[in-house]
Amino acid sequence: MKRLSGAIIGLVAMASGVVYVAGLPLFRAAPSDAAQVVLLHGLGRSETSMLILENALAGAGFEVHNIGYPSQEESPDALVVRITAAIDDCCADNGRTLHLVGHSLGGLLIRAYLASHHPANLGRVVLIGTPNHGSELADLDAGLPATLLEMAGPTAGMLGTGPDDFPASLPPPDYPVGVIAGTRDAVVTNQWLPLPNDSMVSTASTRLDGMTDFVTFPVTHWGLRNDGDVARAAITFLKEGSFPR
Repeated sequence: MKRLSGAIIGLVAMASGVVYVAGLPLFRAAPSDAAQVVLLHGLGRSETSMLILENALAGAGFEVHNIGYPSQEESPDALVVRITAAIDDCCADNGRTLHLVGHSLGGLLIRAYLASHHPANLGRVVLIGTPNHGSELADLDAGLPATLLEMAGPTAGMLGTGPDDFPASLPPPDYPVGVIAGTRDAVVTNQWLPLPNDSMVSTASTRLDGMTDFVTFPVTHWGLRNDGDVARAAITFLKEGSFPR
């Protein structure tokens, strides 16, 4: 009987466009003309780390493309080439609005992509916990053992606050961009980060010259991608061009 009930629920889910995992609604299939959102995770993570935000965006009616990339294996330039191919394959210039949302390093890669590509269907961009002026923690890399630096990968060593680091190489935006920052710091990293910070990135570093809107939430760097209020703010910006107040 349980198997039969499960089969019936599955058929209803397929018919309604809702996918269930462990009995819970995961997302509703987007209509064929839905606006698209490319979602990029941060350093040392995978697309799995963005599933909660992906679910929220899909639930808001977007067609979400949660793209993974080998953040600890390649240089920023190589990662941008990889991401560009993925975006071209799924979303660019297909007549439907294309929004971009990135957490941490993912936001920097979005900015790098848009520095050399401007899809005709580009909509809005949301950067979440992105070190737009570099990370003070990355400046400490020079004092770390070589084995740790090797594990972090080539891109991690280029995320500092110096003029020759990756963030400083990116131009200001010429597209609508909303910036979300966290303000829940941690004692262990406060010795290196100015307040306020999200335990990994200072609030000051997230601010971007030319940004359309800015908002903070009392969550940590890692909590930003799983927080419901952050998700709602991102969705509102994508739909309306400003954060809720």
